[in-house]
Amino acid sequence: MSKIEQATNKRSNQRRILEIFVELPAKKLVKWGFTPNILSFCGFFCSIAVAILLSLGGLHFPFPIAWIVPFLMFWAGAFDVFDGEIARMTQKISISGAFLDSNLDRLSDAIIVFGLIIGGYFNYLIGYAILFLIIMISYIRSRAENEGIDMKGVGFMERAERLIILWFAFIAEFWIYFLTKLFYGAPFELFFPIFTIIFTGLLILTIVQRLIFSFKELSKIETHDKK
Repeated sequence: MSKIEQATNKRSNQRRILEIFVELPAKKLVKWGFTPNILSFCGFFCSIAVAILLSLGGLHFPFPIAWIVPFLMFWAGAFDVFDGEIARMTQKISISGAFLDSNLDRLSDAIIVFGLIIGGYFNYLIGYAILFLIIMISYIRSRAENEGIDMKGVGFMERAERLIILWFAFIAEFWIYFLTKLFYGAPFELFFPIFTIIFTGLLILTIVQRLIFSFKELSKIETHDKK
């Protein structure tokens, strides 16, 4: 199966998931008067709240309140999905809206990474490396699309996948920390370092996937232009 076919299948699968879990809530949000831009800001503010809590060690808070971080992370991702879906449903897709959403997404990514750094989940060097990789993933797509290449669905770690993986990691971290501290008297603190290595590897993989796909498509365009 070619890369284009894989990307197409990925988008088709994502669309089926959206139809099941997103369309009904999105219709409710439209009914209540929410616009795509409002939802973009809602997701951004949720990301700020997540970052602040992470910087304070929120995943290691007492169990009754530690769940707040993954809860807010879930809504940060949900609003990111809802804004695009509502834009399509209400036919309010605009260049300015897409520009706003893209920039708020990058700011949200940076804020969450800084929250993880300040909270001690990984050091500054690793944090900056992860932020660089995330920005590169976005930049490669932006640059390729400027050349007329459709990059939707290309790469394992698009933003939606990153948020979902981080969400599961936050849940796992606070459960592992809480349960090991409860039963063994000392928390297990190696989960997040191990996760960080895997997460970083997946980011690098995504960059490689997007670079290879882009070069192949650009070669096709150049070959076609020469004919």
